[in-house]
Amino acid sequence: MSSGSHAGRPKSWVAVAIIFIGFAIGGAALVMGPNWIVFGAGAAVIALGCVIGWAVDIMTDVVVDEPRA
Repeated sequence: MSSGSHAGRPKSWVAVAIIFIGFAIGGAALVMGPNWIVFGAGAAVIALGCVIGWAVDIMTDVVVDEPRA
């Protein structure tokens, strides 16, 4: 049985939350008309979340499980 955790660090979850908020903004903008200015703002929030994810080295949170039989 694996003893690893897939929880991630709080910094990584902040980056994921920012990216999720950006997707929500962009999705709402598409439903509202589409409103391309708000959609662009959502894309900018996503880009900001990606930069934050890169800065906190989000990919080091990956835990490789033991092979399963």
